[in-house]
Amino acid sequence: MQTPHMDNILKEGDHFTEAHTNSSVCTPTRYGIITGSYAWRSPLKKGVLNGCKPALIEESRPTVASYLKSNGYTTACIGKWHIGLDMQPKDGDKVVIAKDGVSNVDFSKPIKDPSDLGFDYSYILPASLDIPPYVYIENGKTVELPTEFTKGKNAGRGVMWRPGEKAPNFVFEQVLDHFTKESVAFIHDQQEVASPFFLYFPLTAPHKPWLPVGESIGKSEAGLYGDYVTMVDDAVGAVVTALEKSGQLKNTLIIVTSDNGANWTERDQELYPHRANYIFKGRKADIYEGGHRVPYIAQWPGVIPAGLQSNQLMCTTDLFATLSGILNQSTIENGAEDSYNMWPAYIANIKTPIREAVVHHSLYGMFSIRKGKWKFTPELGSGGFTKPKNIEPKPNEAPGTLYDMINDPTEKNNLYNEHPEIVEELNNLLDTYKSQSFSNK
Repeated sequence: MQTPHMDNILKEGDHFTEAHTNSSVCTPTRYGIITGSYAWRSPLKKGVLNGCKPALIEESRPTVASYLKSNGYTTACIGKWHIGLDMQPKDGDKVVIAKDGVSNVDFSKPIKDPSDLGFDYSYILPASLDIPPYVYIENGKTVELPTEFTKGKNAGRGVMWRPGEKAPNFVFEQVLDHFTKESVAFIHDQQEVASPFFLYFPLTAPHKPWLPVGESIGKSEAGLYGDYVTMVDDAVGAVVTALEKSGQLKNTLIIVTSDNGANWTERDQELYPHRANYIFKGRKADIYEGGHRVPYIAQWPGVIPAGLQSNQLMCTTDLFATLSGILNQSTIENGAEDSYNMWPAYIANIKTPIREAVVHHSLYGMFSIRKGKWKFTPELGSGGFTKPKNIEPKPNEAPGTLYDMINDPTEKNNLYNEHPEIVEELNNLLDTYKSQSFSNK
């Protein structure tokens, strides 16, 4: 698949080869990006939220948006939210959504959304493109009430969405392009504003349903998924072009990453030569490397050296402390507990590790920890989509795994029994991080 716009960011900026999400699925990773804290410290210990679940981020918790707003930035969130919203029920004392997708939400009433968490402007889809309700919400108000209902769709690999309430203006195939146009409009509007701006643009793609349209159909050699990724690249290109046309590109930091590894199955690999998770084991939802190791590229003309590559171990929770570092601010108070300032690695080839370790977390709540070259998992199995999810150790078999990720990046050679001292060290460090309220020093 061809991704010229993202390729150009890589060429003109920095490429992190050891970037990880704090979870191998979307809701907890998004929580970590916005708060700088591992999501397993929140009430969400496994899984993801549906479209009507209450807000996972407490209003009292500082967010990247509230922090930047307090430092003079205009802040916006446009796209897929999926971290919970405080909606009001028509009846009863709480919001519920039935298996058939019908909810008791009163969509005519105000909704507490990202605009209550430090975003000056919010225009969002509540959850994923396959999870109801299918409505747009702007600054806490439903743009168009969901007077229609979709029976859902299941038209083969990657083309599905669940049944649920839908607004008449909500067209599944147009959502990605719609959010892109809204983001471009916001960027152009900032020409008239004296303050700097922060835009959080969480795309609905390439998460399913895979819905390539127009010239993107057949554009790749990786099926519908590959074609949809080319649309993601076009969205990135539209943002860069908007910055360039509005004269703001040279003074803007652009970061492109993902919220988990790709859900690229063995069957997909049989059908197409593309390897969405490169050489890494497993896929989305797994504790294996393919679940949480993601692309991470950043560009800032004249500030980030073109073609820089960093091998620093990093996590997407590090955004918060990194932005604080750019602004030369002190430690964030009462938040960002698992965020490290990675800014030095954005602008120079730093050899000394900045981050002590990264904790990984799977869909079903399995933990793993990475420190230096070592990755330790106290259990066996994927903890996610790849079968088997859980494995009971056989007699005399190691109960967990220890991999040398530098010499064995595909996680084939379990060194658990060969290095008991490393196992003990990492197990103790994981327990420490879990028992205390922070992991950054």
